[in-house]
Amino acid sequence: MKSLQNESPRFEPHDAPTAAGVGFVMEWVIDPANYCSEHELITRRTLAERIAGLQGMQYFGPVSRRPPPAGPRYFIPSDTVETHRAQAIGIRSESDFFGGAVPFSYVATKAITHPLHDGDAACPRDWVQSFSPRIGDCVLPGYSAFSEEDARRAGRTLLRSGDVRVKPVRATGGNGQTVVRDAASLDRTLASVPHLDTDGVVLERNLREPRTLSIGQVKVGALTVSYYGLQRLTRNHRGDQVYGGSDLTVVRGGFDALNAMPLKPSLRLAIEQASVYHAAVVESYPGFMASRINYDVAQGPDDAGVWCSGVLEQSWRVGGATGAEVAALEVFKSQPERSLVRASCFEVFGETELPPGACVNYSGHDPDVGRLTKYSFVEAHADAT
Repeated sequence: MKSLQNESPRFEPHDAPTAAGVGFVMEWVIDPANYCSEHELITRRTLAERIAGLQGMQYFGPVSRRPPPAGPRYFIPSDTVETHRAQAIGIRSESDFFGGAVPFSYVATKAITHPLHDGDAACPRDWVQSFSPRIGDCVLPGYSAFSEEDARRAGRTLLRSGDVRVKPVRATGGNGQTVVRDAASLDRTLASVPHLDTDGVVLERNLREPRTLSIGQVKVGALTVSYYGLQRLTRNHRGDQVYGGSDLTVVRGGFDALNAMPLKPSLRLAIEQASVYHAAVVESYPGFMASRINYDVAQGPDDAGVWCSGVLEQSWRVGGATGAEVAALEVFKSQPERSLVRASCFEVFGETELPPGACVNYSGHDPDVGRLTKYSFVEAHADAT
């Protein structure tokens, strides 16, 4: 498997405790080819400044060969980082960064969500065979494959029960996915999947008009919050349906605080599936650590009309919902009496009118995607009633 990142500066670990007004928040570009468009860079910088405020630290800027002044350092990577590189830069625990670290690069991709088709299938050298059985009840029927031949066998098995969704493992926001209905279209699609033999590909039961829930947890300083939310789609300037934002219900504490709420059975199931998936990751991959976790859970009927629910993928980096996450954290810090916050984030292509109290994370003309505004806001009086 290819590495997620290139080499980076090595900073000595820090031992000083983080105190108000002490320490530096630093952005860390893991790979300039990923998550580094204009709107992503500016959004991450804006969020880094806000997270610095939450930490009582100063925003320093991007990691470079020039080391920061002495003092605690808190990093905001652009992507999930490999554990050995996180440790080399001074990240020793989840309290040192906003994001996630994994022992092997493939762990950060969709590939871990499904098993191999059979015992002879190709896979990364460090593939953990025991992981997928632990999450079998938490995901949709599907397979991961690391060769075109294995992917064809897996796809034909799934096609016996209906349409199959083919997913490049590193693509985000639904980009690059194709629904195939027969063996011929499967073969054509697999032939065009980039880096299949190195990165892999996911083949998964297709759902009819599913809704996608986000189940997540964020830890910044002394604050831990957990949430459930619903994603929205919008159309970009090409007319494609893409991620348009999330509406989150955020509570203080861990997943147990979410489960203590009155919830619909389908939502409670999604939270349970995300919790089991996350626990399996922690126990299966020594060296994993994360202060920001987000799991997409799809729910809806398959081709046979059978209602399904399952985790689609994980995110352990600054993501589309992070604007809403940070907005909720700011409320919890400033209002200790609050136990629940409803926070939303939006990505709007074209001109838009901002609602009262909106915090803009990006507004401009991105050379890659055109006119775009990204903002978040919190409902003024939402509480656990």
